[in-house]
Amino acid sequence: MSLNTQLTRPLQSLRCSIKREWPLIPSSRTFRSSAIPQLETSTDTATSTPEAPPPLGVLDPNIVSSPRLERKLVRTTGQQPIGSRRRRAALQNSQNIPFEQLPYQCFQEARKLLLADREEKLQQIEEERRRIAKAQAIPATQYGGEYVKEGRIVRMQKHLEKLKILADINDPVIKKRFEDGEGDLNRPIYRYLADRQWRQQRRLILMQRINQMHIVPDILPYVDPTAEVKLAFERRSVQPGEFVNSGVSEKPPRLDVQVFDRGERPVTIVVIDPDVPNLDTDGFDSRCHFLAVNVPVSPSATHVALDELAQDSQVLRPWLSPHAQKGSPYHRLAVLIYEQKQPYESALRKRFSNQAKDEFRLSRFTRNLQDQPIGVHLFRTVWDDNTAGVMERAGIEGANIELKRKKPEKLPYKKKDGERYR
Repeated sequence: MSLNTQLTRPLQSLRCSIKREWPLIPSSRTFRSSAIPQLETSTDTATSTPEAPPPLGVLDPNIVSSPRLERKLVRTTGQQPIGSRRRRAALQNSQNIPFEQLPYQCFQEARKLLLADREEKLQQIEEERRRIAKAQAIPATQYGGEYVKEGRIVRMQKHLEKLKILADINDPVIKKRFEDGEGDLNRPIYRYLADRQWRQQRRLILMQRINQMHIVPDILPYVDPTAEVKLAFERRSVQPGEFVNSGVSEKPPRLDVQVFDRGERPVTIVVIDPDVPNLDTDGFDSRCHFLAVNVPVSPSATHVALDELAQDSQVLRPWLSPHAQKGSPYHRLAVLIYEQKQPYESALRKRFSNQAKDEFRLSRFTRNLQDQPIGVHLFRTVWDDNTAGVMERAGIEGANIELKRKKPEKLPYKKKDGERYR
């Protein structure tokens, strides 16, 4: 036995002989704060009457956490799971304590600092409102003209909106409600959070599809979308650039136009196909598949069903089923949302309707609209097993015609003397 082993054995025996008995720690919280009695009272009342669990076999969107049950929830009820999967898994074993009363000292002390900062921002908001009211009462001649006065007031209003966002940007309750899908988009803070979430991923994917499918410059010279557009045929949600079966797209889709600035505004909805083969010119033309004007949208009213719009005052071109002739390449269908400065009258609507019936040119149509659309979506269609039936039901000719590419002419070939290769 080595000397090191002889020296370490007594130490091991002493260490193993010690019996550690840890004191019992109560299962309640271990952190303390100045608001312990009030928090504990509210916590006891919250835990004494827990919410009743949903009936057996009914899926709860707040706690469903497996991918299989998430798909079943969407398929059976049409509801999306609330929040992240990690949050829903944690809620399955939670004690139903209100979020504002979580018994953690750090959390409660941080909330005190945030509330104090919010009170300071509210005072700045009131001061800025008084400054705007004072500036509006001053004559324009003292500013050097009406244009200078309006510019100053607009800058002050932008600063006021920024203060409203800064007052609530760090509030954990605001963030929780937004992640749970309970945010009121009529408030500036929720519009700001929704816009930031959209720009972080979904807008990047949309711009990637727009560049890949050459929407710019084939349809639009430039596009910078500021509103999110979602498209769905019945219960099927369509991602930007996805192929849609002609049997599915035969009926008008549903749109969800989410704007991120306050107020209601009328918009124009255009669905255009720029890939219509023209055999005479050996090129492609554009075709309007849908056109509607004076469609109201707002941050809280985003749902637009194309088949529910008024046929006499809104719809100028009814839904034409997307189709592609056999042998032609896939067709891109772009959904464009234009913001109107004011609702269109009957004479202008009639002129738009005549333009949609003829050979449709988007540049000529958008002269009375803003230069660029505020929202864009796109999907693709190609000849499939249902296209012939869709074209027959819609009264479209050409289902029995197959387009074939013209073979290129061979270059003249001169046979060389074979003796040189011997």
